[in-house]
Amino acid sequence: MDSRRRSPYELTEETPVYVISVAAQLSGLHPQTLRQYDRLGLVSPDRTAGRGRRYSARDIELLRQVQQLSQDEGINLAGIKRIIELENQVVALQQRVAELQDALDGAAATMRQREAAVHASYRRDLVPYQEVQQTSALVVWRPKRQQSPD
Repeated sequence: MDSRRRSPYELTEETPVYVISVAAQLSGLHPQTLRQYDRLGLVSPDRTAGRGRRYSARDIELLRQVQQLSQDEGINLAGIKRIIELENQVVALQQRVAELQDALDGAAATMRQREAAVHASYRRDLVPYQEVQQTSALVVWRPKRQQSPD
């Protein structure tokens, strides 16, 4: 979900609007099947104050996916529940990776700014000091002898 404020009347794919009979018709399933999926925790719709189920467009899509996995792929309901849990975990981890990447990008930008500020503060009148390499050569100094006047 984006960070902009939404109108309380704006519908999204997570907005619970469909009663069980409409959700059953949209998903191609029997209402009793939807109740069973809810009891098993496969698709858990929102509830009204009177405990009635309200399905969102995302719930309808998930119902269709459960039906496809069950009928076409032959996966049992326990396996489908595990698949849904793992898919939800992958989505959560992808969001966390994106958050961490944003934080890393921000920290890298801050580091580059600070590094640029340090480089800008260098004094240009100073010359870098280079250490002289020491050698093992021996230099002997001998003063010239003065000749005495005879």
